[in-house]
Amino acid sequence: MSNFVHTSVCNHTGCITLDRPAALNSLSLAMVRDLTAALLGWSCDPGVDAVVIQSSSAKAFCAGGDIRFFYEAGCASPRQGSAQLEDFFTEEYALNHLVYHYPKPYVALMNGVVMGGGMGVSQAGPDTRLRIVTEATKMAMPEVNIGLFPDVGGSYFLPRAPGQLGTYLALTGLTIGAADALYLDLADLYVPQCQMAALATLIGATPGIELTRVIARFAAPFQAEVGPSSLAAQRATIDSHFGASKVAAIELALARDGSAFAQQALSAMQQRSPLMMCVTLEMLRRGATLDVAACLRMERSLVRRVFEHGEAQEGIRALVIDKDHAPRWSPASLAEVTDAMLAHFFAPVWPAHAHPLRHLH
Repeated sequence: MSNFVHTSVCNHTGCITLDRPAALNSLSLAMVRDLTAALLGWSCDPGVDAVVIQSSSAKAFCAGGDIRFFYEAGCASPRQGSAQLEDFFTEEYALNHLVYHYPKPYVALMNGVVMGGGMGVSQAGPDTRLRIVTEATKMAMPEVNIGLFPDVGGSYFLPRAPGQLGTYLALTGLTIGAADALYLDLADLYVPQCQMAALATLIGATPGIELTRVIARFAAPFQAEVGPSSLAAQRATIDSHFGASKVAAIELALARDGSAFAQQALSAMQQRSPLMMCVTLEMLRRGATLDVAACLRMERSLVRRVFEHGEAQEGIRALVIDKDHAPRWSPASLAEVTDAMLAHFFAPVWPAHAHPLRHLH
């Protein structure tokens, strides 16, 4: 394993620790490869009955992909994309597919910041997953803020959140806490941060075959402490406004709603890439009818289009390179986004037999 991914096996449980705290555990290509190697090895290892993924830092589980690397690689070859950039997204999305279909119980300790790629390595399938959040959890899919779209399987799990809550998260890029994560079915259990050390001790002392049952029993007394979901209280508003078929119609509905909640959502959207909000909405509507593999193949084509267009490079420049927070989006307004532009993003990049994720099932 690399310096940033540590693995061990104890009591028939494979443990993965992300350890890149200075970058909030942002995933590099080497880290993606380390995670994939560990999970593939354990998937058929009779000595491993369950897997736990965690962070070495209480500040962040994983803040996403390494966007500085995206910028540098994207700018080096904005039309075709560098080989490393191509490899990163192909291998990251294959990792997301592996996690979702993992054949053994998969426990994600989602303490601290959980964004983008961090969601991709924690959203396992419903039959095997156990996703734990704390009061320190800060969860988001904020990609439209940097000229990207909610990837790593976001086109699959966001449309399957209750009502239009996934659309709200995707288009605003706003952050939610533990109660909202549980309400959106993006997490399963709540454990107070002060109990995480005790939970770690329990995990180390529990045979892997019993792990999820024992963790659920440990967490049960704390579920009442998480408090109410703020988004549950806004559910009717979100479903009404974010159910529209066009981003412009969503913004118009929010503008006509004078509530503080609607105005906060509108303000957030007005800072995002108009083009990528439109791409995102179309992606979510399509993803609602696709399986995980098809969603990831769609995202893989989309990410190639995004870097060809240059929207991600500009968004990352404004946020983390020059830090002027004044992205020059192209186009600059929703009114300038045409149906032809959207059609280009969803047109096949490769023939089906040559798609880099054609082997996913």
